[in-house]
Amino acid sequence: MTTPVLPRKNLHIVAAAVPLAGWTVHAVALHRRLHEAGRDQLTGALRRESWTPRAQRLVNRYRSKAMVLICDVDHFKRFNDQFGHTVGDQVLADTAARITEWAGSHGIVGRLGGDGGDEFIVVTRISARRRALRLGQLMQVLREPITTDDGRQVDVAVSVGAAAPDTTGTRNLSQLMRLADVAMFEGKHTGAAVQAGPEHAGVKSANGRRVGRLGTHAVARAA
Repeated sequence: MTTPVLPRKNLHIVAAAVPLAGWTVHAVALHRRLHEAGRDQLTGALRRESWTPRAQRLVNRYRSKAMVLICDVDHFKRFNDQFGHTVGDQVLADTAARITEWAGSHGIVGRLGGDGGDEFIVVTRISARRRALRLGQLMQVLREPITTDDGRQVDVAVSVGAAAPDTTGTRNLSQLMRLADVAMFEGKHTGAAVQAGPEHAGVKSANGRRVGRLGTHAVARAA
């Protein structure tokens, strides 16, 4: 049987299409990498440097309805020690997913501390009259056990502190984060989210950690 021969014109079209297809795949992959560059690969949360400018813009836009949160996974080291790093990774990923869903389309979630971080930062829009309700809903979601890939139920607790411009007197993101951090340590291991108020403004440290410059981490970390 004679092998069909493509007309010369068609050969030129095929030859041109091969590198074009290759460049298209490359462009898509490059776009995906650039899109994901600002996100933590494990949890999908924004990295600190990507979260910060977006968060300040949201605070400026939402004004008195803005709320900044610090969420810290309690006793995180025990997950790695007792169950292994795979379970520890799952705890972080599931916790981030729960916080992200709670924050909704008006919020953004970041991860503090890079690859080893067990803290998340959030800014979202919540009216003053709904804050207590919404924070209660968040705590309820975060205390639900996480089911591991092998079917085990792992109990998780997360400490949460929150700060809003109208109760703290500032729309400066660094100050709101510092106050949320102070509030978080005040409620550490209590199972209740704490909202920062004027009384938290003068606190210089929380549980051994200097909070004046959150992110220049810790003199000593809580368990």
